[in-house]
Order: sequence, then C-alpha cells, then structure tokens
Amino acid sequence: MRLYKKLDIERSIIKTEKYPYINGRYSSFSNRVFLGIGGNIGDTTRVFHKLFAFLSKSNLIDIVETSIIFKNPPFGYSNQNSFYNSIILIQTPLSPKLLLRYIWQIEKRFKRRRTFINAPRSLDIDIIFYNNIRLRDKNLKIPHIGWNKRESVILPLSTMRGILNAS
Repeated sequence: MRLYKKLDIERSIIKTEKYPYINGRYSSFSNRVFLGIGGNIGDTTRVFHKLFAFLSKSNLIDIVETSIIFKNPPFGYSNQNSFYNSIILIQTPLSPKLLLRYIWQIEKRFKRRRTFINAPRSLDIDIIFYNNIRLRDKNLKIPHIGWNKRESVILPLSTMRGILNAS
C-alpha cells in the first residue's frame, strides 16, 4: 500500500498492486456490474487484496477493472475508524438477486457482522450498478440508493475507464 495523494486531513487516495487494475482479457459474461467495496476493521487494504484474489478464482465473476482506494471519514455512525472504499467492475452470468446472495456469502466468508446500521465492518460489498437496470426490491435497490451523494462512491468511480462504457 502506498499513499498516492493526501486530499485533506481525513481523505486520501491510495494505490496498490491491484487498486487500480485493468484486465486486458475478454469476458464472455454478459452482465456488467459495478460493486462498491468498503471496510474499516483491521487491515482493510489487505482484505481488499484477499477479495480480489477470491473473485479472480471465482467461475462466476470476471474482474474487468478496479478503482483507486479512497480513505475517508465514516458517515451515519461517526464514532468509528475511517473507511477505505473502492469500486470493482465485474462481468457475471448471475442475475441481480443471485449476485446479491453470492455477495452475502462472500461477506460472511470475510467475517462481516451486521450489528447495526452504518456499524464498523470488515467488508461491505454493494451492487452500485447492474447493466442499465433499475430495481427496487426489499433487499436490493439498483442503482444503489444514494450512490450519487456519496464521495466514497463518486471519487473512486471517477478514476475508472469502465464508467465511460456504462450508461
């Protein structure tokens, strides 16, 4: 991990071996999905690298691109450590609901605990965009609610080439 640029006292841009990353290989999976990842418990950049390795081995996901890592203050519940956030652009054959179930399994594998809203977490994975669909379900909202108001999503997204190919 290396600090790339300190934006202010609470915000920094971090670059690592896999963040940012661009995969030059073709994916046969038809669904393009932007995943938001975040965490603030333990060595979060290490968790992000383990997640990258896990997803790279998955036969249900092709990683297309990742953004920089953005260190930023928490929102909602503010009595906790700063968050680290990034975006992963994937391609997958999974439907939105099956992808959500798969994400929940991954979070559990990475020791995610859901104690209360905006609580500290080891790993949080959100579906930000899924193709060009709009979905409002009890457990899943696409595009992700409030994505366009969250610096933790907007700044990492702005560093990606793949966003140019999304609508």
